[in-house]
Amino acid sequence: MIGKVSVRGSMRNKILLICILCTLVALVLQTMLLLNVSSNMVYEQARDIAYNSLDNMQNELGSYIEGIENSMVNIYNDKMFLRALREYETTDELRQDYYRYARDYAERYFTASDGMMALYFYNSAHEVVSVYRKASTPKRNYAADIYEEAEIYNADRVKAYAESDENRMLISSYHNPSTEGDMVRFVLKIYGISSTKSMIGYIVCDADVKMMQKIMQKYQMGENTFVWLQPAGDRAFAEMGETGQEYTGFYEQTVEDIRVDGKAAVEMADSEKVFFHLPLKKYDLDVYAVLPQSVLKASQKMLSRTLFMSVTALSILMIILYTYITKSLTKPLASLMETIGRIRGGETNLRVTYQVQDEIGKLGEEFNYMLDSIENLIGQRYQDQLLLNRAQYQALQAQINPHFLYNTLDTMSSIASIQNCDLVSDLCQSLSNIFRYSLDMKYPYATVSREIAHLKNYIFVMNVRMRQEIRYHFDIDEDALLYSMPKISIQPLVENAINHGLKNKRGEKNIVIKVWQADGKLYVMVRDDGVGMDAEKLNRLLQENDRDLIEEGNSIGLSNINARLKMIYGEEYGLTIESRLGEGSAVYLTVAALKEDELYGKEKV
Repeated sequence: MIGKVSVRGSMRNKILLICILCTLVALVLQTMLLLNVSSNMVYEQARDIAYNSLDNMQNELGSYIEGIENSMVNIYNDKMFLRALREYETTDELRQDYYRYARDYAERYFTASDGMMALYFYNSAHEVVSVYRKASTPKRNYAADIYEEAEIYNADRVKAYAESDENRMLISSYHNPSTEGDMVRFVLKIYGISSTKSMIGYIVCDADVKMMQKIMQKYQMGENTFVWLQPAGDRAFAEMGETGQEYTGFYEQTVEDIRVDGKAAVEMADSEKVFFHLPLKKYDLDVYAVLPQSVLKASQKMLSRTLFMSVTALSILMIILYTYITKSLTKPLASLMETIGRIRGGETNLRVTYQVQDEIGKLGEEFNYMLDSIENLIGQRYQDQLLLNRAQYQALQAQINPHFLYNTLDTMSSIASIQNCDLVSDLCQSLSNIFRYSLDMKYPYATVSREIAHLKNYIFVMNVRMRQEIRYHFDIDEDALLYSMPKISIQPLVENAINHGLKNKRGEKNIVIKVWQADGKLYVMVRDDGVGMDAEKLNRLLQENDRDLIEEGNSIGLSNINARLKMIYGEEYGLTIESRLGEGSAVYLTVAALKEDELYGKEKV
C-alpha cells in the first residue's frame, strides 16, 4: 500500500510539473507577442484618454463661462436702465441715479458659485457708471475704475474690444497686486433696444480665477502635468501644476507666442513631453497642457506588470486545480470506506454525503438506499410492536365504557334526590350532561344554544367547587343562538379565564360571556377582571399556529381551539386576545356565521 501511494504521488508531481511548464511557456510567448504588438496601441489609447479628459474639462469650463454670460445678458431685462444709458445727457446724472445699480444687479443675478468679485457698468465713452466690489478691504482691494491704472488691470484689452466689431463676450485676465492672484475678466457689450449695431455701454465682471482652477483640478492627470488657459493675443492665467526647469522655457515661449501671434508657434523640442491645445467651442479661450511621456507610458508598464501577475496567478491556479481534481477522485472513495467502517461499528444513522452524479455518486446512492431499506425494515418491526402494545392498552381502556360513567352519575343523582341531597343531585346531573355532551362526537358541531347549555353545566360544577367565588354575566344575542360552531369551543375559554385570569386574584371576581352575530361572522367574547397576561406574546403564537407545539400539548387549550378553527374556517378566523396586566383579559373567538347544515359541508375528515 505504501509503495502504491508513493508511485501515485510521483505521478502527481510529474503531471503538475508538465502542466506548469506548458502554461509558463505559453504565457511567456503570449506576453512577448502582446507587448510587441500592443505597445503603440496602448500609448495611443493613453493619449486619447488624456485628450478626452482635457475635452471634458473644456466642456465644464464652457458651462461655467456660459453661466456668467447668462447672468450678464440679464441686463436686457432692465429696459429703464438701457434707456438711461442711451438718453442721459451727462455721466454724473447717470451715476447719481444708478449709484447702487451694480450692487443690486450682482445680488440679483450672481451666486457664490460664480466667484464674482467686482462688477462694473460703463457707457459707450468708457466712463464708469456704477461699481460693486465684493468684500473689498485694504488687503483685498479691487479697482474703482479699471482705466485708472489701465496697465495693471489690463484695461487696454477691454477698451480695444469695446471699440471693435467683435460681438462675442470677451474673456481676459489681470494680476491683482492686492490679492497677489490672477482675476479672470468677462466683458459683454450692451446694445440699444432698437439696434444691435449701436453699442451704448458694456459690463465688466471680474471673477476669482479659483473657480476655474477647481474645475481644472478635477481633470488633472498627474503631478507633472501642467495646464493653463489663455485667450489668443492675451495673457495666460489659471495655471495648474509645476512647470519645473524642464517646462519653464517652453511655457514662457509658448505663452509669449500666443499673446503676440495668437497661436503656439513652438514645437516640442524633445520626446519627453506631449503638448495639447484645445480651443473652447464658443468663446475666445483655449486650454493648453503639457504632459510628460511617462504619464502616457505608465499604461505600458502597467500592462507588463499585469501580464506578469497573470502568469503567476495562472500558475498558482494550475496547482490548485491539480490538487482539487486529484482529491475529488480519491477523497470520495476514502470517505465511502470510512462511512462503511463507522456503520459497521454501530453508527447506523450515517449516510454517504457525496452528491456529484458520477460513478462514485451512483455507488453512494445505492449504498444509502441499501441502508435505508434495512432501517425501514427495522422501523416497521418496531411500529408493529407499538401497534400491538397500543391494541392491548385500548382493550383495557375499552372496559371503561363512557355510558357506564354518565349512567352511574344519573343513578347517583337519583339516589341523592331521594335522599334530599339536592346539591349532590344537581352536581351529578351536571357532570352527567357534561360527559354526555363531551363524549358524543358523532356530530362535531353544535348550536350556540347547546354550547351555552354545556357551559352552564360546567359553571354549576365550578361554582360548587369554588363556593360561588366567581360571578358570571351572560350577554347572548338571540339571533346568534341558531348558528352552529365546533363543539366545546366556548367552555375552554371560560376555563382559561378561571385558571389563568382569576386564580391568583383576591376579592370580587367576574366573567362576562358575550355572543353576537354581525357581517356574516359569529363572535364570542369571554372577559375576566383578573390579573391579565402577556397578550402580545400569546397573539403571536396564535398567529404562527405551530402545529408541532399544539401536538405536544396534553389539554384542550387556546392553541388547540385556534388551530381547530383555522383548519375548519380559514386563516382569517380563530382567537385573538386583549389584556392589560392588573386589569383583566378578553379572548375573542371569531367563526363564520353558518347554520348546522352549512357547517357539515365544511367538515374536513
